[in-house]
Amino acid sequence: MARNILILGASYGSLLATKLLMAGHNVTLVCRRKTADLINRDGTEVRIKLRDEAVHRAIFSRDLPGKLDATTPAEVDLSRYDLVGLAMQEPQYTNHTIRVLMIKIAAAGLPCLSIMNMPPLPYLKRIPALADMDLEEAYTNASVWERFKPGLVSLCSPDPQAFRPPEEAANVLHVGLPTNFKAAAFEDAQHNKMLRELEKDIDAVTLDGKDVPVKLKVFDSLFVPLAKWSMLLTGNYRCITPHEPQSIRDAVHGDLKLSQSIYDHVDAVARRLGADPQDQVPFEKYAKAAESLLKPSSAARAVASGAPFIERVDLLVKLVSDQLGVPSAEIDRTVQTVDQKLNEKIVVGGSGSQ
Repeated sequence: MARNILILGASYGSLLATKLLMAGHNVTLVCRRKTADLINRDGTEVRIKLRDEAVHRAIFSRDLPGKLDATTPAEVDLSRYDLVGLAMQEPQYTNHTIRVLMIKIAAAGLPCLSIMNMPPLPYLKRIPALADMDLEEAYTNASVWERFKPGLVSLCSPDPQAFRPPEEAANVLHVGLPTNFKAAAFEDAQHNKMLRELEKDIDAVTLDGKDVPVKLKVFDSLFVPLAKWSMLLTGNYRCITPHEPQSIRDAVHGDLKLSQSIYDHVDAVARRLGADPQDQVPFEKYAKAAESLLKPSSAARAVASGAPFIERVDLLVKLVSDQLGVPSAEIDRTVQTVDQKLNEKIVVGGSGSQ
């Protein structure tokens, strides 16, 4: 049965959308008017490398069995959809038209699957050790999430690395590391049935008889997506330096021993919350993957280009560590560097506008 899925965010969201379209499901991408018009006219193009192939394949949405369309937040008709995908950067949810749409999504009681690095607050409330922690400070505007029922919000570990090539149009996405989306289950059995159907349908997709990477994998454990925290704190946020941004590879391999100590600390925090070691990714596997990540993280690129806000998983992990009584000097240092760089941009922006 073809499902209708609404995905907020047309950049990273187009990767999950393409996999769903290949499996015969229909997707609507929510984005700005200009991007929506472009997608409705030309569709999307996702470039992905198949196993044992030297060059990326271009997968065009117009060639796929599922139907794709795009719309602005104000024009969404929620009665059409079975599932909502959250694929925007966390600060973008503070936009007025997105906030209005989020209120409607919460009221409609639609299940929401996040592929953000920053876990939605209602998802964290599903973890007993985090339910009463004070974590709002890590969010650009925590009130965006207050109407959502925790059981209706789930999280994918957004492990696939992808970026929009700066020289290309807004409907093109290049996949650098084609790993899997690892999703935690919802509370409701029917929602999980749908999620596992999507998992199975995506798994069955082939291209010229070949398997297509980037699967959706569903887990009963709420902690599987938190494995991404160790990667983000060891690599992505350490791409942000007091000076120019560095690549993820350099952030991780510049001092491998220090990187492993940060990674191990964040893994230990997740285990204190209830994670099983099986929910986690060994440091060696991550370090190996990081060897091919030759660009700065999206967070570092955003800071370098003057963004006043970025997703603050670094701050979230600091708040959790502190409230568990296991602070980390290295994580504190990362948070301080990110704060400093963001403040620099705000000060520069402020003085320029007078």
